[in-house]
Amino acid sequence: MNTCKTLTPEKKLFYRSLLSLVIPITIQNLITNMVNSADVLMLNYVGQSSMSAVSLANQYQFILGGFFFGITSGTTMLCAQYWGKKDMDSIQAVFGIALKISMSFTFLLSLAAISFPALLMRVFTPDAELIEMGASYLRVIGISYLLTGFSQTYLCVLKSVERARTSTLISCTALFLNVFLNAVFIFGLFGAPRLGILGVALATVIARVVEILLCFADFFRGRIFRPQRSVLFGRHKLLFQDFLKYSIPALLNDCIWTFAFSTYSIILGHMNSDMVAAASVATTIRDLISVVCFGIGSAGTVLLGKSLGEQRMDKAREDASSLCRCTFAVSILTALVIILFRKPVIDIFDLTPLAQDYLNFMLLVSSYYVIGQAMNTLTIAGIFRAGGNSRFGLICDIIVMWCIAVPLGFISAFVLHLPPKTVYFILCLDEFWKIPVVYRYYRSEKWLNNITREYE
Repeated sequence: MNTCKTLTPEKKLFYRSLLSLVIPITIQNLITNMVNSADVLMLNYVGQSSMSAVSLANQYQFILGGFFFGITSGTTMLCAQYWGKKDMDSIQAVFGIALKISMSFTFLLSLAAISFPALLMRVFTPDAELIEMGASYLRVIGISYLLTGFSQTYLCVLKSVERARTSTLISCTALFLNVFLNAVFIFGLFGAPRLGILGVALATVIARVVEILLCFADFFRGRIFRPQRSVLFGRHKLLFQDFLKYSIPALLNDCIWTFAFSTYSIILGHMNSDMVAAASVATTIRDLISVVCFGIGSAGTVLLGKSLGEQRMDKAREDASSLCRCTFAVSILTALVIILFRKPVIDIFDLTPLAQDYLNFMLLVSSYYVIGQAMNTLTIAGIFRAGGNSRFGLICDIIVMWCIAVPLGFISAFVLHLPPKTVYFILCLDEFWKIPVVYRYYRSEKWLNNITREYE
């Protein structure tokens, strides 16, 4: 171990570069999760049913997030390594490919949310009240899905070329606006009508419009590359093949993981409404407190990809080890924070006594769950993908999530009829099934790859 030795100039530069990315990315993730927390907190004053309905309806936002995580992971793999080569034309071409794919998917999801919202809600709950409330929410917020197609892809490219500050500034502007408008439309501030959950949806749509306008403004200023239609929308056969090779497994991996996680919500949603309310709060709190861990993973993908694109394999290997140590330390601190502050968190929300009991248990489970989640996310979605290896995560999650975790959840809930707490505990074992195989693959160093090449 070299942790006790004086840091070399190169290692100091790595940590400075890591901080320059982690800080803005963490701020962006923190504010994103704070918006979700603000939604839950403000809707808590409207009623538990409103909070539960929005929580279930937002599973489609969660699915969309998984899609974007997959697309942007593939985009980052290529853009970060081409950034190491300073090949800006290839970066612009990758952006164009990702943009066409993301806009196509968001159009379909937006159309479904606007046209068939009640049908989408029935997937998650049989409760007529929750279906009606959630459908009215989906019909409005579905508009925002399409708007994210451009903005999320562009913001990903900004982070891939180490312009995370600009990405964070754009996102934070939109997110702060979202929170402000949530308060205006939920509580009827400044003479606005009280719109309840519709106000949350409307606020999100307006914020997304502002976000995409800011992205357009930065894009046409040419700060990354000078936009060229022939490069952005041209036919790049070899690059497109590489994009599919590295992005499709990442996309499938994240969609499979997201759908599995949404299946957890289906299982909990068919147990009782108190479980739904408690789980929505627990997930929000866990995501809010874990932002630093995920920020390290996102920043690590860019820095490792850049080193691999520069053919500096020894540096990438050493930096990956440093990222693992940082993430483990931060995840332990995160677990302690959850344990220490769970009581004050419970007191904030106006939940039924049963829902409060569920929430207390869920937060205790979350305190150790975040450690496994942080380490697996860093290695699978960060380190391995930096070297273009996204297939390992796909295979791992297919086996763990769909062959172990989801079947065990259904069996424990609907066959064995185990208590809700026991079902939740079983569902939250998913990350720990992965750890032995993930660690073994990390030690094999098969992820150390330069995936760039010269294109005609």
